[in-house]
Amino acid sequence: MGKDLKGRELGKGILQRKDGKYCARYVDAYGKRIMIYNWDLKELQKELNTKQYEVDHHLNLLDETITVDEWYEKWLTVYKKNTVRESTLRLYKDIYRRMISPTLGKMKLNSVRKIHVQNLVNELHETKGYSWEVLDKVRRILNDMYGRAIEDDFAIKNPTKGVRIPTKKSDGYHVLTTDEQALFFETAAGTYYDNMFNVAVNTGLRPGELFALTKDDLDMKKKVIHVTKTLLYAKFDGETKKSFRIGPPKTKTSVRDVPINSTCEKYLFRQFTLKNMISKKFPKEDEFANLLFVTKLNTPINVQIFNDAIRRIIDLRNEMMDEFEQLPVFGGHTFRHTFATRCLEAGVKPKTIQSYLGHATLEMTMNLYVHTTDNVKQEEIELLEQNINVLMSSDYIDSALQKVAGSDNIVRMPNNQ
Repeated sequence: MGKDLKGRELGKGILQRKDGKYCARYVDAYGKRIMIYNWDLKELQKELNTKQYEVDHHLNLLDETITVDEWYEKWLTVYKKNTVRESTLRLYKDIYRRMISPTLGKMKLNSVRKIHVQNLVNELHETKGYSWEVLDKVRRILNDMYGRAIEDDFAIKNPTKGVRIPTKKSDGYHVLTTDEQALFFETAAGTYYDNMFNVAVNTGLRPGELFALTKDDLDMKKKVIHVTKTLLYAKFDGETKKSFRIGPPKTKTSVRDVPINSTCEKYLFRQFTLKNMISKKFPKEDEFANLLFVTKLNTPINVQIFNDAIRRIIDLRNEMMDEFEQLPVFGGHTFRHTFATRCLEAGVKPKTIQSYLGHATLEMTMNLYVHTTDNVKQEEIELLEQNINVLMSSDYIDSALQKVAGSDNIVRMPNNQ
């Protein structure tokens, strides 16, 4: 409780300065401490009560009339248009238009509560069947929109806080989109394991097959990799701790030849040079001395080392990225799935992909490893739309009629006939 110069109680938040002027303090809707002054105590109390009422009833916002749709347009133009890639911008627009705007778009920005967002997420999941990844994008867009609105004093609270989305049911087969693949390898360029990452994504080898490669497995003239073995890291019978061992491939069909494309060839030659440097620095004479892909100490690589190296690249990239553009966390096997999917997208026959991967059946290849990514689906539907627009254009119709008539002189019928 504040006091005046004579020691009398004035009420909470009110006091009298030495010059006789009264002052009061309150916290506005955005958490800011505001001071107001008046020589008249009653007038000050009246003003303080008014300000407190405005805070309690959200009446002192900059713009209480703005809708979610209207703020979305401001947010997209000011904060996203010139800071994210065009493909990400398209994704924002598509998700907002189809999933957010129909339900929340006409609501006042400050009238949206957590229950509204939770209901939206539940509805999209239960009736539309959208996946965890899609629902997470919906939440992230709204979270960023409200975060910016709070910073700019257009909103008081973020209604996405505490919103839960259905538990992610992972099938274990993540595939990098073309954008994700480009961003990962752009960041990995020049790092120690960059050569290994590139060979992995250009061959589809299993991690153990990749780790077991030696120079003798590579026919650089015929441009093929002879896959005949795998490198195991486990606790074998009679052993008290894990150790490395060269073993046979996963199945009989895993013994195969995998072609070396030009990109893979470039990184293999780079690895030859790197391996020679490491071998001179840390010479080995054991059974693993000729392994092509090794650690900086010229020791064998296991899955944990592989995944940790990938995670370092992901973390490095995500430090520089907008939250919505961040790379997902994935492991080494993702390069295999990505290779298979890129092959399918490029028109490689499924039977050929099966031989690259070393699968016993074509069904296994199609069911487990080949995924058409959302980006490809979107690109295909946009291409279809473009083709339809071309076919419906008057110029195209005129051109087609001219070809049919065999003449450039097309006689048009009057509009009223």
